[in-house]
Amino acid sequence: METLKVRIGNKLVIGEPGHIVVQTMCNTHTYDVDATVEQCKAMAAAGAELIRITVPGMKDVPCIREIKERLRSDGIDTPLVADIHFSSETAMAVAGIVEKVRINPGNFHPDHEVARARFQELLGICKQHGTAIRIGLNHGSLGKYITELYGNTPLAMAKAAMEWLQMCIDNDFLQVVVSLKSSNTVVMVEAYQILHSLMEESGVLFPMHLGVTEAGNGDSGRIKSCVGIATLLEEGIGNTIRVSLTEDPVAEIPVARYLAERYSGREITMPASRERVILDAACSYGPDLLMRRRDSLSLNTGLGAEFDRYLEDEIMQASRRRFYKPEYIACPGCGRTMYNLQDAFEKVKARTSHLKGMVIAVMGCIVNGPGEMADADWGYVGEGNGKVSIYKKNVPVLRHIPEDDAPDKLLELIESQQ
Repeated sequence: METLKVRIGNKLVIGEPGHIVVQTMCNTHTYDVDATVEQCKAMAAAGAELIRITVPGMKDVPCIREIKERLRSDGIDTPLVADIHFSSETAMAVAGIVEKVRINPGNFHPDHEVARARFQELLGICKQHGTAIRIGLNHGSLGKYITELYGNTPLAMAKAAMEWLQMCIDNDFLQVVVSLKSSNTVVMVEAYQILHSLMEESGVLFPMHLGVTEAGNGDSGRIKSCVGIATLLEEGIGNTIRVSLTEDPVAEIPVARYLAERYSGREITMPASRERVILDAACSYGPDLLMRRRDSLSLNTGLGAEFDRYLEDEIMQASRRRFYKPEYIACPGCGRTMYNLQDAFEKVKARTSHLKGMVIAVMGCIVNGPGEMADADWGYVGEGNGKVSIYKKNVPVLRHIPEDDAPDKLLELIESQQ
């Protein structure tokens, strides 16, 4: 079935055959217009075709308007996506400014019927302005309405997305991209596969945005992202991608470009390097491991036996076939981030690296962090004002801990309950 083509602004189309769109997201505070503009320029120069910026509330709407105006006056025409959480009012206010709005309509209101009414109103505004929408649902942040029916499962994610997509169809609004992200590569792949089948059954195939959310950083984040995204791209599922790393977002773009080139059948422009070896191996072996078409791998990269064993372990863990260290979930950060996320993540890893098989989440903000660390045994969440909350599963067990003390407190709690 032919995928719908979604126009983002004047030049970009998502859903064109042979073109996987590369995107990323700012981690600056949106109210810091200067920093956000400069980061957008760096992203565009690195090859980002679409840039997402969080708009936490109404007070940030004038900021994103100014950001766009300054970028356009400087000759940067990369389309902008406003990232909205919970506030339908903010989504409606920004829909006439940016080229695309990313929302989870189920979070617009606790009452599902009210959420539907607000989403329908947003569709009308987007249709008026020619603004595209991404319906973005994440594992762990599904509404109560859907989890009571299907649990917190890949099927629930796909079913929830289909309800909102059907509303778009019913309102004759087809400028829609959809995503179902998870930090668990198996959950992520299954959710997208189910949704793809449901869309085919409906007769309307919307383009899909792929990503492994909160993948972490370094080699692990790159490998985990490649395993999940490559598994779907190999099946012809996916039209735009983001590699979410807890790093400078510009560092995401070369990895995403590698994936886009590899699975669009284009020449791969990334030069020979250690990173290229890692990405090649993750894409060559990860999908078969994740889909259980193979049970092991034996690498000979030419970089030494120790490196080969390390890379084998990393790919096996990213495919969720064998765990040799803790599994870390870490968001990439955005304008809602309440502390130095990259520094905090490194400190937590240093204190917990011996806890093989445990799942530990390090999240940037209290707004959506607790919901999106659905797979974690323990969560470490920034509150702002130099304080951290620690969660066991999704229950806060310590609040208002000074940042300097929080990694030790996390380890103390874990060890006291083993």
